[in-house]
Amino acid sequence: MSALPLSSAVYRDATPMLQEVMAQWGGQEDLWVFGYASLIWRPDFEFTERRPARVYGWHRALKMWSTINRGTPQCPGLVFGILSGGSCQGMVFRIPREQGPSVMQQLWQREMPNAVYDPRWLPCQTAQGPVRALAFTLSRQSPHHTGELAPEEYRRIFAQARGIYGTTRDYARATFEELMRMGINDRALERLLGYDDHCGTMAAAAANAPAIGVQAERPRPQRQA
Repeated sequence: MSALPLSSAVYRDATPMLQEVMAQWGGQEDLWVFGYASLIWRPDFEFTERRPARVYGWHRALKMWSTINRGTPQCPGLVFGILSGGSCQGMVFRIPREQGPSVMQQLWQREMPNAVYDPRWLPCQTAQGPVRALAFTLSRQSPHHTGELAPEEYRRIFAQARGIYGTTRDYARATFEELMRMGINDRALERLLGYDDHCGTMAAAAANAPAIGVQAERPRPQRQA
């Protein structure tokens, strides 16, 4: 059974990382954020536009240990990161530049409590043209990267892991269902959910349901649940 090597984890201060990202953005134009997991179905910030998007050179993976949001130090859960290689379909959100600093603070509180992610500005391809968006990536060198996990390890995590935002199982399932609603079939995630009887049944039903598809939307300033 794999275990999170907490003793080898290197403390990183998220504050200078936020300051660096803010400086790179500059605040002179609207802020774009790329969502590939829970940000798609629970952004928790106001936006004026969202578009389906694809990032090349990175792929979605449920391979990041979570000891706060979806697990605890005693029973770590999993959250998504994007790892180098392949491509990833998701959603980009446009935030007015006046709201950019406050949204950045919100994102840091939510996504960077342990400063595990490496924030990057990535080119995102959309039907309306490319945009440069902030994305939260994961290094394979991070002690929070799980490496390869056995099916029984995923079963145990789905059955036991819970953090301040709920269970790993519900998080993974909600992401899969929203991706399917968008017309995106993440077969790797579907395979992982199939390791859990409850999740596997739900994933099969979602995979067989007709996709609605999501078009670019604007304006949409209200808070999304």
